[in-house]
Amino acid sequence: MSNKHTPCGIGIPQDLIIQSGSMEPVRAFVQRAEALDFDSLWIPESIVGKSTLEPVSFLSYVAALTDRLRLGVAVILLTLRNPVQLAKSLVTLDVMSRGRLEVGFGIGGHVPEEIFGYSGEGRVRRFEEAVEVIKTLWTEDEASHSGTFWNFENIFLGPKPVQQPHPPIWFGARVPAALKRAVKYGDGWMGAGSSSSEDFASQYSLIQQYLEEVGRDPAAFKISKRVYIAVDNDRAGAEQRLRDWFGGFYRNPDMASRVSIWGSRDECLDKLAALVQAGAQHLLLDPVYNHMEHLEMLSEEIVPHL
Repeated sequence: MSNKHTPCGIGIPQDLIIQSGSMEPVRAFVQRAEALDFDSLWIPESIVGKSTLEPVSFLSYVAALTDRLRLGVAVILLTLRNPVQLAKSLVTLDVMSRGRLEVGFGIGGHVPEEIFGYSGEGRVRRFEEAVEVIKTLWTEDEASHSGTFWNFENIFLGPKPVQQPHPPIWFGARVPAALKRAVKYGDGWMGAGSSSSEDFASQYSLIQQYLEEVGRDPAAFKISKRVYIAVDNDRAGAEQRLRDWFGGFYRNPDMASRVSIWGSRDECLDKLAALVQAGAQHLLLDPVYNHMEHLEMLSEEIVPHL
């Protein structure tokens, strides 16, 4: 496999499960992706409101089907999770996958915390403290933490991650304060699929500014962008299918026309190349229909030319 192009991951289409009522199409998809020129498989988290599987459980299944591809979640809604339990679940997945986990954290805010037993107050501090708790449990044999929400002394959580000091932590962020948190706590930042290429370019500039302000090496901080994509010579038909999918998943069909990339091979290549030019070191390609066909097409006609 070539390493000269911009590395690309592929989104695992959970529509395949819903449409078939079986995991077999997912098995075929991820095992074929393993043989093609992708570097990773990714899924989102949506505990309520959307029809998706729980990501840690789902990726445990995918880990057993693959040997090479890295396995990512973009992003876990950390404010809806207990960080001690989540630290254990994620380290289990890292061990089971032999060190292939990529974990993304997001602050959420669009789901009422009250239904999970949390208060919406202090969301930012709770998010930051949860990240601190997870890192502490992953890296210290006798972990202690004194905070606003969690307090413990000399706790051992084992085994430790295969990846040292811990699996790469990605942040999903859009606004300046959240981008600053990504630089402070994360190993990388992934631009949202629900944001446009223009949004990504301006957010990337802020990330670079914040990295410089805190003295972090930009080369050691990963930058990716999730891209909803349709390689299809029928531009109008592709846009409509994207709009239909966005209407179901995001309840906002107009978002598709603003944030997606669609059209001919050359048109998609040009738009993806612009994202790379704008700073993307990695792309998460996420087709929403004709999944197996897109898997092959992206591998053969798009990825090698980026």
